[in-house]
Amino acid sequence: MNSPQRPLTLETSWESLRRTIDSNPVDNGSIDFERPMEVRPRQIENHHSLDERSLNDIISSGLSSPRPPRQLETVKSSECLEALLSPSIRSSAGTPREYHAFEPHPMIADAWETLRKSMVFFRSKPVGTIAALDPTEDSLNYNQVFVRDFVPSALAFLMNGEPEIVKNFLLKTLRLQSIEKRIDCFTLGEGVMPASFKVLHDPARKTDTMIADFGESAIGRVAPVDSGFWWIILLRAYTKSTGDHSLADMPDCQRGMRLILTLCLADGFDTFPTLLCADGCCMVDRRMGIYGYPIEIQSLFLMALRSAKSLIKAEGEGKEFLERIDKRLHALSFHMREYFWLDHQQLNNIYRFKTEEYSHTAVNKFNVIPDSIPDWIFDFLPLKGGFFIGNVSPARMDFRWFAIGNFMAILASLATSEQAAAIMDLLEARWPELVGDMPLKVSYPAMEGHEWRVVTGCDPKNTRWSYHNAGSWPVILWMLTAACIKTGRPQIARRAIEQVETRLAKDGWPEYYDGKLGRYVGKQARKFQTWSIAGYLVAKMMLEDPSHLGMIGLEEDKKMKPSLTRSASWTA
Repeated sequence: MNSPQRPLTLETSWESLRRTIDSNPVDNGSIDFERPMEVRPRQIENHHSLDERSLNDIISSGLSSPRPPRQLETVKSSECLEALLSPSIRSSAGTPREYHAFEPHPMIADAWETLRKSMVFFRSKPVGTIAALDPTEDSLNYNQVFVRDFVPSALAFLMNGEPEIVKNFLLKTLRLQSIEKRIDCFTLGEGVMPASFKVLHDPARKTDTMIADFGESAIGRVAPVDSGFWWIILLRAYTKSTGDHSLADMPDCQRGMRLILTLCLADGFDTFPTLLCADGCCMVDRRMGIYGYPIEIQSLFLMALRSAKSLIKAEGEGKEFLERIDKRLHALSFHMREYFWLDHQQLNNIYRFKTEEYSHTAVNKFNVIPDSIPDWIFDFLPLKGGFFIGNVSPARMDFRWFAIGNFMAILASLATSEQAAAIMDLLEARWPELVGDMPLKVSYPAMEGHEWRVVTGCDPKNTRWSYHNAGSWPVILWMLTAACIKTGRPQIARRAIEQVETRLAKDGWPEYYDGKLGRYVGKQARKFQTWSIAGYLVAKMMLEDPSHLGMIGLEEDKKMKPSLTRSASWTA
């Protein structure tokens, strides 16, 4: 039986790592991890693939076979994960270099080769990767660079020491943000980031033109809410990876972040700190009943707020935005942890809710009718484990599991350490349902019959156990791996990666899989889907070198524990 897992806390400083490896083992209990340390450049040894021990044990032990040393740049380690940079510990694979901590898998070289073929150039500079390279299907909009799709590609390039394409992408999308965005006779908010863009080459005139889509060409004509959040998150990842703050400090980037946040932090009629969104505004980009306050958007919203907080300069307009960010973070984190969290105890509480409660003393604050609880959740939820449900709004709780929202909640430290561990417990307990034969279910369970017809509008692409309706998406592998590393459960990620390696490349890197266990290539899935390829590479590189977690993961902010105050309006 495996020993109990301890969560990964990257408060283990690089200085303690040096002393542990270069001399005798040090008693971690005697180290003050809160004390900022200046770290000198030195050579470290990496080890073979992670075993079932926590990453703190692995990092501290100094055991296993060494691999050729690589130089670590000078960085400051002041506060655990938030200060952890990985600009020079370059995991790599296949085409450019070889893995040393893992036996090279044949998929790695193939993945890098295909990823490079998907690169898009604007005036001879790389600016992104197209969505898919399937030669057997009509390209539609899969020949465009999507903001959300490019994120795993960007992380792969950053981890491999190739930041140029990421920098160019950030600057070009920032330029697109500034153009006027009109759909029919209506003008979108100034801060909206494009869902995607394409580059048109004119060989006769030798000119390149970049055309953005802000939702006016999208299926359903829905503007992307998540693009702006991913842009801020990627800007932080670039800064963390390279140590280059000059990009984020540019006036245009500072203004771009403020414009995005202006859309989200504006005062309005909403009484909740969560962000009100339409169906189809994120990765689930078709009608799937996620209107309201979907968990994916709320997790990305919180991560973007925290990322912006570390990037925005406290001068001029920036000082006001930092104050607004702090206030929203406190309210948002409390709201999500309190009302979106579901475990066995909370389900029992909801099961016993009374309705028609009035005043600030109400326990059932959203007037949820217990009879609306779906039958499947009682058998699905184990005694040990929990997750953030899909949506909470007046008289409505969407009890579905959404993978991206939950994994990003872990990475953003929206989930407390106890909640993060419970999400991993649920994943292990319900492996066949949530992972199956091909990781990973984007949502669970599938909608069928009358519910499917009403909620999706009879969408033929979102039939049961397909596409967004509980289909299996290999791209989510990188988020799963990052969450596993952060919670000290690397063996879960390894198990999922091994499953992916049995089929993904042989099947032609499809976009998604169908069926309860994800055994069938999706009916309308594109082959050679770029983010399926990049997601696999990022997962492999992150598992090889866990310090890359610092690009995308955030340590818990101890200030995000607001004291409860009574509503001011009820005493008037």
